[in-house]
Amino acid sequence: MTIKIKHQDLFLPVSPMLALHLADLISNYEAASAVTINFRDPNYSAERGGFHPVEVRLEKEVNEEHGNQWRICYITDFSYVGVGYMAELAKELDFDFDNGIFRHLMGATPIEQAREIYQVWVQNFLAYSLGIKAYLVKVTSV
Repeated sequence: MTIKIKHQDLFLPVSPMLALHLADLISNYEAASAVTINFRDPNYSAERGGFHPVEVRLEKEVNEEHGNQWRICYITDFSYVGVGYMAELAKELDFDFDNGIFRHLMGATPIEQAREIYQVWVQNFLAYSLGIKAYLVKVTSV
């Protein structure tokens, strides 16, 4: 069975490449009702930098017209905030599809206003994840 990632009726467009990448990662989790995908650069640290950790949450929904589909609930990009031993991981960019909100370090706005940064983020993320394979990927399911 082919995994379908919902494309329509979203606040921000889901690129076909992102949808295919996510579908490939969750292909072994068809029986689950929800999955969380964590992308981690094992060398990322506050001192050395690296590729930001990313978390993506998807939930399955049954649609009479389209069958089982997975919808993206949120995509969150984390980064270290602070210096030295005081540094901690915080949400830098949070695309909350469920609530229609884009949060970043400076505040929150309607998600539609994040279209440009989202498109740049997706392009970079796919280059890091698929192109240079910067991440270790862990999928957890419910």
